[in-house]
Amino acid sequence: MKKSLLISVILASILISCGNNETGELTGAPEGQMFFEPIPYGMVFIPGGSFNMGPSDEDITFSLTAQTKTVSIDPFWMDETEITNNEYRQFVFWVRDSIARSLLGRSFEEFLISSDANGNPIDPPFLNWETELDWNSADYATELEKMFLPKEERFYRRKEVDSRKLNYDYSWIDLRQAARKTNRYDFETSKYSGEVIDAKGIKKPIKDRSSFIMKNSINVYPDTLVWMADYSYSYNEPLARNYFWHPAFNNYPVVGVTWVQASAFCVWRTELLNNSLNKQGLFGVQDYRLPTEAEWEYAARGGLEHSPFPWGGPYTRNNTGCFIANFKPLRGNYGDDGGIRTLEVGRYAPNEYLLYDMAGNVAEWTSNAFDESAYNLTHDLNPDYSYHALKEDPPVLKRKVVRGGSWKDISYYLQNGTRTYEYQDTAKSYIGFRCVRSFMGRDFADAVDMRYE
Repeated sequence: MKKSLLISVILASILISCGNNETGELTGAPEGQMFFEPIPYGMVFIPGGSFNMGPSDEDITFSLTAQTKTVSIDPFWMDETEITNNEYRQFVFWVRDSIARSLLGRSFEEFLISSDANGNPIDPPFLNWETELDWNSADYATELEKMFLPKEERFYRRKEVDSRKLNYDYSWIDLRQAARKTNRYDFETSKYSGEVIDAKGIKKPIKDRSSFIMKNSINVYPDTLVWMADYSYSYNEPLARNYFWHPAFNNYPVVGVTWVQASAFCVWRTELLNNSLNKQGLFGVQDYRLPTEAEWEYAARGGLEHSPFPWGGPYTRNNTGCFIANFKPLRGNYGDDGGIRTLEVGRYAPNEYLLYDMAGNVAEWTSNAFDESAYNLTHDLNPDYSYHALKEDPPVLKRKVVRGGSWKDISYYLQNGTRTYEYQDTAKSYIGFRCVRSFMGRDFADAVDMRYE
C-alpha cells in the first residue's frame, strides 16, 4: 500500500514538472513570479462596498449640485493624512537633483548610464542615482551654478535654487482615448485609423501605440505667495516666507499646489515605488492617483450610513463641548477649534476607516471634473466623471471637484456630501490633496476582511 502511494506521488510529480504541453491538459500558463500586495507605507485599507452618495442633510445653499444616488466602490488604499510639506518637499528635491544630474552628465559621464549590462547603448541614457551629488564640490560648481538664482535676483545675497527651473517632465498613458472603438487597431488593414488629442490639445493621426502616451512638463514648486494673494488687507507674510520650508511646518498639509501639480506628484510617486520594486526583482505596477469624487466620499463616511460628517454625528462638537475639526466656527472665531489656520495633520481623531482630517484643515483635490449634473451621467459602479482640460479651454471645463472643507470654511463644507470646485490651474492656501491606490491581489470577500487582520 505504501509502495503504491509512493509510486503515485512520483508519477504526479513527473507529470507536473513536464509542463502543459506534455500532459495535454488545461493547467494554465506558467505562473512565474508570485504576487502579494503589502500594506503601502502611510496608507490605510478602504474595503469595497456600496453607499448612498450625496447629501445627508438639507442643502442649505440650494445649489442642487448633488443628488442622492446608490453607488458601489472597489476596495482601495488611501493616504491616512493629506500630503505634508515634508513629503511634497521630497518631490521637489527629486526634481532638483534630477535636473542637477542631467547638467553634470554633460561633463561627467558617471552621472549617466549610457549602456546596459551587455554593453548595448541606451538612448537616451538614464540618470545614475548611485553617484553621490556633492553640491559644494569645486569640480561641479560651473554646471551647478546654472541651478541658482542669478546674483542680481538674490535677496540679501542668499544663494538659492531658482524655483522657476524646477520643471518636471512626465508622461502618462491615455487609456480613455485608446479605448475608443474608432481608435482601435484594425487587424484587416494592420494599422490605426483614428485620431488622438495630445496633451497640448493638438489632433494627430494615430501612428502606433506611442500616440497614446501623453507628455507634459510642469513646475513643481508650490505657490508660496497664496497666503498673501488669497486675502486682501490681511498680514500673512510670515506664512508666505516660511510655511513650505521651515521645519516647524514639516507635518502641516502642503498647500499652494494646483490640481495639475498634484496629478504630476502622483505620477512621480508611482515611478518612485515601481523603480524601487523593479530593482529588488519584484513586480511593480502600482499606480498612485488622486481619488475619484465617489471614492473620496465613500472613504470620508467610514462605513457610517447617512451621517453628515466623517465622525458620524450631526454636530461639530464632541460630548464635552469641544470642536472636533479645524474649520471656521462661531461666525469667525477661528481659534476656538484649536487652530487659527492649518494644523499638523492627524491632530483630531480619525474616522472609522482610520483616516485623519477628512473634514477641515485643508480641502482636497479629487480627480473628477465638476459638473452640476455629474451624478446623473455617471455609472453606479465606480462613478468617474473626468476631463483633462487644456490650457486653451474655457474656465468652465477646468473645474475640478474639491471635497472636505478647510480651516477657513463653515461647517457646511465639512459635510460628506457637500461638493464644490476650484480651477485646475489655480493654487490656494486652503486646498491640499492625498493619494489613493487601487487594491490588487485578492478577491472581494478577502478584501473586506483584510482591514481587520
